[in-house]
Amino acid sequence: MAFMEKPPAGKVLLDDTVPLTAAIEASQSLQSHTEYIIRVQRGISVENSWQIVRRYSDFDLLNNSLQIAGLSLPLPPKKLIGNMDREFIAERQKGLQNYLNVITTNHILSNCELVKKFLDPNNYSANYTEIALQHVSMFFRSEPKWEVVEPLKDIGWRIRKKYFLMKIKNQPKERLVLSWADLGPDKYLSDKDFQCLIKLLPSCLHPYIYRVTFATANESSALLIRVFNEKGTLKDLIYKAKPKDPFLKKYCSPKKVQGLELQQIKTYGRQVLEVLKFLHDKGFPYGHLHASNVMLDGDTCRLLDLENSLLGLPSFYRSYFSQFRKINTLESVDVHCFGHLLYEMTYGRPPDSVPVDSFPPAPSMAVVAVLESTLSCEACKNGMPTVSRLLQMPLFSDVLLTTSEKPQFKIPTKLKEALRIAKECIEKRLIEEQKQIHQHRRLTRAQSHHGSEEERKKRKILARKKSKRSAVENSEEHSAKYSNSNNSAGSGASSPLTSPSSPTPPSTAVEHAPY
Repeated sequence: MAFMEKPPAGKVLLDDTVPLTAAIEASQSLQSHTEYIIRVQRGISVENSWQIVRRYSDFDLLNNSLQIAGLSLPLPPKKLIGNMDREFIAERQKGLQNYLNVITTNHILSNCELVKKFLDPNNYSANYTEIALQHVSMFFRSEPKWEVVEPLKDIGWRIRKKYFLMKIKNQPKERLVLSWADLGPDKYLSDKDFQCLIKLLPSCLHPYIYRVTFATANESSALLIRVFNEKGTLKDLIYKAKPKDPFLKKYCSPKKVQGLELQQIKTYGRQVLEVLKFLHDKGFPYGHLHASNVMLDGDTCRLLDLENSLLGLPSFYRSYFSQFRKINTLESVDVHCFGHLLYEMTYGRPPDSVPVDSFPPAPSMAVVAVLESTLSCEACKNGMPTVSRLLQMPLFSDVLLTTSEKPQFKIPTKLKEALRIAKECIEKRLIEEQKQIHQHRRLTRAQSHHGSEEERKKRKILARKKSKRSAVENSEEHSAKYSNSNNSAGSGASSPLTSPSSPTPPSTAVEHAPY
């Protein structure tokens, strides 16, 4: 197959899930407008930062594009008269900083292409839809039976993964969806093993895995075709969304927040755990569980996107579990992500933050018990339970699954070994990232503690005590010397006793202000 034999140059193996932060460092007024100089940083390293210059009109354009999310974002209002006043510019700068803080801390907005391009134009200037179309066009040259109906614009959250609605020419009523994805930073398989494993995916049969109709790959990307499901994913059910709508529109601001019924939670949860256990037993790395990767087929949940780990793509929840050093295997990642999924099924929305200190009322205490074992402070600190342990918990242990389909996924021994090595490499990068975040957090806490008002007072008191001790020691030393000199004089020849000269006052240590 001549599937894109020469992929376009400029492929970037960035981890798109590493958070970007932005701080306005200064502003400069030109003839008719003000420019804001912004320092953008990727992750925790100050060295991995750069400057961008933006006008208010740039912010306004971004904000208009983000309106599809349905959120009320705090962009300062326009002002036509007096917008060059120094006080106004200072006040607007504060407002724009607050705006940047909001969009960079919102999990969905911060990962979207619009925000990435605004903050990091050098790394996100490519037109990924155009690149995907080039690959897909090359594919159709050798596979003429397929035909594109329409692009499914921005239905997913990944910047470098694109979707197209398809049909087979001799079956025009049947709709399929084609997904194309570039390689990610965790692609450790050799090109040969990678392509073999991708082509193996259509042979995977499991009652809780969504079937792949066709799959192929080259050295830089993969292309898969599945049957299009009109009902959409589990996330579409929870958010009452239309599957073809853009990701921002579907999930950023749900109109009605409502969780699922208890029986749905139990059944769907059990089905997802069963397929996770199947993959873990097979030694197949997953690490990409979230509600958008669970297709609903009637009352059955079927897992999507097994190809993601082969491509080396980072997880949707990576910025969460990279904070916790005990979540350091792909199995524990899957369990933690299952906690997110269960929370969303229960409450109809994602948690505000992780770890979760306390859980709202749930349909059953058995639900809370599982949530506590996967999302609580204690769980994140001490580690995740196994999938087998979750299956034994009261919420899932009494669920009866009725399926006659026998799981089947034969992976050759050589490819199993390649998967094992790739999995170890993925986990090694995660562990190293977690270590760096942990060290950075400790250093930040130490600096914050050192610079606190209370610490400054303590250091000042200690400096005074040290100064007094030094003064007393110097005084005692001088007195001892004076006494010894008198004793020496008294034991010599009789000479008239003379009055000693006044002793030199003890030197006082200089009190330095603490740093």
